[in-house]
Amino acid sequence: MNDAAPAPTPAPAPAPAPRPRVRAPELIGKGGWINTGGKDLELADFRGRTLILDFWTFCCVNCLHVLDELRELEEKHRDTVVIIGVHSPKFVHEADHQAVVDAVERYEVHHPVLDDPELATWKQYAVRAWPTLVVIDPEGYVVAQHAGEGHAHAIARLVEELEATHAAKGTLRRGDGPYVAPEPEATELRFPGKALRLPGGTFLVSDTTRHQLVELAADGESVVRRIGDGERGFADGPAGHARFSEPQGLALLPDGGVAVADTVNHALRRFDPETGGTTTLAGTGLQWWQGSATSGPALEVSLSSPWDIAWFADRLWIAMAGVHQLWTYDPAAGAVEAVAGTTNEGLVDGPAAEAWFAQPSGLSASADRLWIADSETSAVRWVERDGDGFAVRTAVGTGLFDFGHRDGAAEQALFQHPLGVTALPDGSVAVSDTYNHALRRFDPATGEVSTLATDLREPSDAVLVDGDIVVVESARHRLTRLRLPEEAVRVEAVAHRTQRAATDVTPGRLRLDVVFQAPAGQKLDTRYGPSTRLLVSATPPELLAEGAGQGTDLSRDLVLADGATEGVLHVSAMAASCDAPASGSGSAAEDEYPACHVHQQDWGVPVRVSASGADRLPLVLAGLDA
Repeated sequence: MNDAAPAPTPAPAPAPAPRPRVRAPELIGKGGWINTGGKDLELADFRGRTLILDFWTFCCVNCLHVLDELRELEEKHRDTVVIIGVHSPKFVHEADHQAVVDAVERYEVHHPVLDDPELATWKQYAVRAWPTLVVIDPEGYVVAQHAGEGHAHAIARLVEELEATHAAKGTLRRGDGPYVAPEPEATELRFPGKALRLPGGTFLVSDTTRHQLVELAADGESVVRRIGDGERGFADGPAGHARFSEPQGLALLPDGGVAVADTVNHALRRFDPETGGTTTLAGTGLQWWQGSATSGPALEVSLSSPWDIAWFADRLWIAMAGVHQLWTYDPAAGAVEAVAGTTNEGLVDGPAAEAWFAQPSGLSASADRLWIADSETSAVRWVERDGDGFAVRTAVGTGLFDFGHRDGAAEQALFQHPLGVTALPDGSVAVSDTYNHALRRFDPATGEVSTLATDLREPSDAVLVDGDIVVVESARHRLTRLRLPEEAVRVEAVAHRTQRAATDVTPGRLRLDVVFQAPAGQKLDTRYGPSTRLLVSATPPELLAEGAGQGTDLSRDLVLADGATEGVLHVSAMAASCDAPASGSGSAAEDEYPACHVHQQDWGVPVRVSASGADRLPLVLAGLDA
């Protein structure tokens, strides 16, 4: 029996007072429209329909999670709801219109997308984070805003309410939406992700967009066989029956099988090259959320967007892009566990359990290092043994906002969202520098970065073959064989910093409010203690004199250091809400075990200190700010 007093329930940020309804700003984007058959659209075209704007960028795994969350709602309410993707780039490459067109196909976006390379609509809607969802009612008024993941349930409920309300008012218009599917293209591969050379000399490729594995002959072109029926799904069995969902990483297992990172199924699968059959090694098919188990029997623990895998230190390591961690799978024990990373997004080295990652997407093992492509920090990092445990180090990269194409000494070299690393025989590592369309090399012996090849198209992985290197050119839908040059290619250095307007804030004390309103029919889940979490840090760390760290209150007073002029505030918030029983209905069991939902988001907010700046920084997790 525990006689201790229960933990106090944290006070969430105050709910905003009612305010006049706000007309939705017009949708504008210099890049134009995709998936509309060439037609330009305006807000007036959606009058009578519920409109959901999805502000996303294709580098962001959280944005990809939201695309998957919305698929069911999109299908169920196809005649009353229109989803519009507003593509708002972080990296320079993401402002390339063809790259956006490719991403829309790659991730099977089946609704219109506005390409907004200059963030015009982003600014009109005062968006601060990827992803953000804005709901507009059939009369053209903004009725809700949600940042981050986990809001599909709340939005589905709101959509049903809007549908009923506007049907009664006579302001609901049913019918087909404006989506026009692009013409399919006939290629053997479609946006392949990763590749592996099998012991017999053939290649196994994850054909990501077609939800298959493809075995190619030694020439890297001729198809030997396909594994999976080509439909998105989750099914084990023989080659023609198995189903995957956007598979990525591949790794040979000691027993001769191939492990597959089945990314959107949040699972590890095993392919048997001898029989052609597929089984499941790890994962439940559901996405991991904060508070879920981080170790245990492999088939009972949820994973989150495993992107790549590699055998190192007698276990299979998993780049868990969806939660910014590295996990391991032990085949002998049939168990998984989180080994490195805290789930906080950023670049922090040190003991594995204390390190921070940002969407690790590529792994490759040498004798004493596990190399990592940490894509959102445009960094190359590694894991090494450290006593009885492991430690994380950074070779190249500085943080979330600096990227480019610059060779030379590691401390000033730059990559742009690399997705792959390949350990080379001399101890160096080749880097698939995806958004620079280049193959690069980091040599630990000299501390130098050089360029091996350019004019590749979104390289996402590379495989060593008899002194050559075979590159997965994802956006050219092929494998490309290159000689490893003795002399590096020279390129003109380019440096970039993420271009987002800074928020002017006052010197000294700054009130941070993360606005969260539990959706209609839900309440904060306080049965087991605090239901909210707030973590605050800064780049540079010296920007904050007070207020950094973790707590449970969604509001906090920050103090900016004397003399600080600019920087970035990193804010991570989580809130858990559960369905509230309807008055006078439901059983006792339903009241005791309600359906619960986790809402979470990370923000990186550039700030500029100004005497005329604001003394309050509101960030909307769910609801509308007053």
